[in-house]
Amino acid sequence: MKVNLDPQPKFMINAFLVMFIIHTSQTGVGIAGLPRIVFMEAGRDAWISVLLSGLSISLVLFIMVAILKSYESADLYGIHRDVYGKWLSVFFNCVYVVYLLCVTFIIMMNYIEMVQAWIFPKIQPWLVMGLLLILLAYGVSGGFRVVAGICFLGFIFAFWLVFMIYTPVKFMSFNHLLPVMTASPDELMKGIYKSSFSMVGFELLFVYYPYIKEKKKVLKFALIGSGYTTILFTVLTVVSIGFFSQETLMKTIWPILSMFKILRIPNLERFEFIAVSFWMLIILPNICTYFWSAIRGMKRTFNVSHKKSIIIFCLAIWLISIFLENRVLINTITDRIATGSFVLAFIYPFILFALVKIRMRLTKGRSRS
Repeated sequence: MKVNLDPQPKFMINAFLVMFIIHTSQTGVGIAGLPRIVFMEAGRDAWISVLLSGLSISLVLFIMVAILKSYESADLYGIHRDVYGKWLSVFFNCVYVVYLLCVTFIIMMNYIEMVQAWIFPKIQPWLVMGLLLILLAYGVSGGFRVVAGICFLGFIFAFWLVFMIYTPVKFMSFNHLLPVMTASPDELMKGIYKSSFSMVGFELLFVYYPYIKEKKKVLKFALIGSGYTTILFTVLTVVSIGFFSQETLMKTIWPILSMFKILRIPNLERFEFIAVSFWMLIILPNICTYFWSAIRGMKRTFNVSHKKSIIIFCLAIWLISIFLENRVLINTITDRIATGSFVLAFIYPFILFALVKIRMRLTKGRSRS
């Protein structure tokens, strides 16, 4: 396996698309329940935890780009090959591929639960999962340029949902946010940890970095995309805390969707039905980037074609969705994957940065001697 990649120009994208890929990779089902999850840890200062989580992502992006700039045009799988060697890199690559597939599966299962709760209570999970997998397979089979296009169109088509927050803002009470800074540092840190799983997706830059043309502009556009996500999540958390009472917010699983209930549109009584349906446009770019990154890992590590990986992974995910219907077990798996995502997205880049620098110094020392 080569460390550095040299994709043909027809397979590469312009750097400005990175901000759309970063944002749509971060925005998924988790945003609907984020305010409640963080509020349970940090109270009325939950929005501070979300803001700090976004700022920490900016720091991680700096480290990630610094690692990537140490190579000509390498992805995470190639960097593992350079740092860990031929055999140990296979293990780390497999761990990362499994992580990507698990996140894809959890996002889809949580969306299916949303559909069951709000629209079709008796629909079978395997049926919705099959339909989503058809869209997913069709999207990623076109390559990374198609995935980037899905991210861009997903952002454009779902952007109007942001303006629907205007109505809840008129009914919120800022007294629910006061006094500020009552949460302890420990509670704020727990809030940051809880919000991390809803804001991951930026770490996929490690995989598609070689497919970006203007690599000098990557960090700028990545920070713009992550910054927009941070602002959006922070505003939604502030509005949710101000709109709901403390007791109600603690009991509301999806505060963002629940706020849509107060919207009244002529000839449309239940606007949340439209919101849940359009939410598929939000998760589709999300799962496409994760799934493409997983099949790319199989290609880089084992030289398995994208077509074979897509078929194998889609069948595996669909079969698991048939047998895994226990909601408590799914929640437990989600918590475990959230812990893994925190380690791989927020902590591992710092470890890898140190290993890459050590590797570079050792290589320079040998060349001098």
